[in-house]
Amino acid sequence: MTVDALVPNDPRVEHKFKSFGDIKYHYILAKPQGKPVATALLTHGWPDLGFGWRYQVPYLVSLGLQVIVPDMLGYGQTSAPDAPEEYSGKKMTAQLAAIVKDHTDEPIILGGHDWGSFAAWRLVNYYPELIRGVFSLCVPYTPPSPVRHSFEDFVKMMPNFTYQLQLASPVAENIVNKSPAHLRGFINGIFGGKTPEGGLAFDISVGIIEENLERIGPSPLLSPETVDFYVQEHSRHGFHGPCNWYRPNGPRGEDEQELAKKIDGKIKVPAMLVMAEKDAALPPQMAVGQEKHFEAGLKQELVPGSGHWVQIQCPEIVNKHIGEFVKSVLGDELKASL
Repeated sequence: MTVDALVPNDPRVEHKFKSFGDIKYHYILAKPQGKPVATALLTHGWPDLGFGWRYQVPYLVSLGLQVIVPDMLGYGQTSAPDAPEEYSGKKMTAQLAAIVKDHTDEPIILGGHDWGSFAAWRLVNYYPELIRGVFSLCVPYTPPSPVRHSFEDFVKMMPNFTYQLQLASPVAENIVNKSPAHLRGFINGIFGGKTPEGGLAFDISVGIIEENLERIGPSPLLSPETVDFYVQEHSRHGFHGPCNWYRPNGPRGEDEQELAKKIDGKIKVPAMLVMAEKDAALPPQMAVGQEKHFEAGLKQELVPGSGHWVQIQCPEIVNKHIGEFVKSVLGDELKASL
């Protein structure tokens, strides 16, 4: 079965912009025919774009939802400030909340993937009244911690995140920014392309493997046209902004401790966590024990055979899980629209 997907410059979506001082967000808005049943906000991670949700947007619209999908801070047509402090969870969730409030007064369905999941979980923490239900792809929920660990200690506790040391340093961004060939090889490689000998562009124990980039073959997950689009969009700012998400003064900064003092850390709205069986950086066992954080229940799913890019590798399965979750949250309101 072919899953409907957006294409670059798809006429079915509107391109919107919202400014916060010197910072400007770009996002797409997709609307159903008639009055929307509800609104969904989808947030992407590293090194993706809002376009990473291209298989989910038409599906959610078909259920009667209007869908908001931003290029997150540092990406695409959204601003990419130099200072890591601008990427704090507190600041970014306030910006996302303001975008949502421009389009609805009702609580929303929220979905995230990778770092977008971190943003989604924190949006629930900061603005619980804004959220009706939340789902995450690949990233379990972690409550804000009252104790700040050093970045090095964090990686020691989570050795599957060793690559983050390189991404937080200037090394990774300098590699990708070195030439158009490096950028294209990286995009193909991060989405599954390999060298003729099977070499990788990225390994969780190292990070980006520079010597392989110019020899990486086509991505099995992206069409050549989609690779061109990713290269175009990442060429706007380079990779300093995206790598700021990994820096200690970014999302994991001091506002985490401040937030931990204000909330109990529980998620009080219905939630779903979808893990990917073969995600090397975020293996399914990371989800063990998640139930204790959720007061309104946690639906857990596993996508067999999928790697990290589960929403584009297995869109039909992911859409099925999302659809079932949305229907469970909206109930009769959604049924009346179908």
